[in-house]
Order: sequence, then C-alpha cells, then structure tokens
Amino acid sequence: QVQLVESGGGLVQPGGSLRLSCAASGSTFGIYTMDWYRQAPGKERELVATIGSGGSTAYADSVKGRFTISRDNGKITVYLQMNSLKPEDTAVYYCHLLRWSRNYWGQGTQVTVSS
Repeated sequence: QVQLVESGGGLVQPGGSLRLSCAASGSTFGIYTMDWYRQAPGKERELVATIGSGGSTAYADSVKGRFTISRDNGKITVYLQMNSLKPEDTAVYYCHLLRWSRNYWGQGTQVTVSS
C-alpha cells in the first residue's frame, strides 16, 4: 500500500510563492507517475501538473510559466513550485500517484491566495 502526505500549503499574497511537497511511504517500488491536482469549492478537480517516471512533465495552460513540478525518486517525493500566485489559484491541492494501474491520493493541502 502507498500513503501520500502533502505539505507546504498556506496563505500567501498575490504574486507570492509556495512550494508544495508530497512524500510517499509504504510499498513504493516500481514505475509510477506523480501528479498535482487541485479543486476549488463547487468545481471539479483539475489536473495541474504531471511528471512521469522518466522526468517528462506537462502542465495545465493556466499555470504554464508559473508552476514547476519536479520529483526526487530516491525519496519518492514530488514537488510543486508555485510562483506568481493569483487568487484564482486558491484551492485544495492534492498529490496523486499512479502505479500498476492503481491510484493513490493524498489528503490535500489548502492553498489560499489573498491580500
């Protein structure tokens, strides 16, 4: 089984930065893809960024040029560096891991962008 724990969320002013981390524990061997999703109240959960086992990345258009996803395979950890934050980025951010066709989700961490 795999457990995911997010950290790094909080309150930040527009234009500020946050760095989210997601650490995996348990049986984490194998090939896996890790992603960040977010969900605002009353809205569907959306994919923000993804990174494959080979290091390839992809981003939602709304965050391109501002967010960067990276991973540390030794620690089985994924990061999301968020710069130039906007109020529209306010949401609960969820870490996601896909391994052997099974999905694992973290509990989520709140990101609030407000002055």
